[in-house]
Amino acid sequence: MFMKKFGVIRNTEKPASESIALEISGYLKERGCGCFISGNGSELHDDCECAIVLGGDGTLLRAAKKVLGRQLPLLGVNLGTLGYLAEIETRNLNSALDHLIRDEFTIEKRMMIKGTVFHGGEPVFTDTALNDISINRKKTLRTFVFHNYVNGELLNTYSADGMVVSTPTGSTGYNLSLGGPIVSPEAKILLLTPSAPHSLISRSIILPPEDRIRIEIGPGKTGSTLDAAAVSFDGSSGYSLGTGDSVEISTSDHFTSIIKINHVSFLDILRRKMADT
Repeated sequence: MFMKKFGVIRNTEKPASESIALEISGYLKERGCGCFISGNGSELHDDCECAIVLGGDGTLLRAAKKVLGRQLPLLGVNLGTLGYLAEIETRNLNSALDHLIRDEFTIEKRMMIKGTVFHGGEPVFTDTALNDISINRKKTLRTFVFHNYVNGELLNTYSADGMVVSTPTGSTGYNLSLGGPIVSPEAKILLLTPSAPHSLISRSIILPPEDRIRIEIGPGKTGSTLDAAAVSFDGSSGYSLGTGDSVEISTSDHFTSIIKINHVSFLDILRRKMADT
């Protein structure tokens, strides 16, 4: 069954996105399709069968949260530098839209992770991420003690600036900048990577998707550390943390559906990215 109703999510901070969104809408409507345009904060129409995301990987990460639970497939249109998620360039946009209309595409289901913040042993905040959940210091220059548990068992303790739990999709993001491994997005694993650890051992730890990770904030050198760290989900929504607080992270029941039209493999994209560095 061919899709007939589309939504466009545009990054309003990119001036070109407005005119491109209007061009997409006109092109689709000329071919008998419906099209609804939304900005960063507005909601997609309930009838949408697909979301066309204008921006870059960051815009697509925000869009993934916007459609969480709707199983709405996303097509990323790149308006910036070469990304891993937004595969369509504006010069190929009309051709990509034709493929959408004719149902000529595949869908990749990307795993997501969820994290719950515990304060005083009680859950106080929960969110979901496609790329990563990270715990970092806020304005303080001090390092933190992180007690890392897997399935209730102590794995290790790090003195570090932060900790990051990534999905395979997120392995090319913050995890990579910390020296973590690059993982194919088709894999189903969890990556636990320290940020600037004060230790001779600074390797990432790879865990199966069924595992549950708990990261607990230990006391600093001067004792209690109140609201000096924060957890963030895909670099956006966050929650302050202090000594004794913890974040439990596991694979989410939700997933992100990414539309693939060009059949460009992850290795092709990786090779182009490496050639540009």
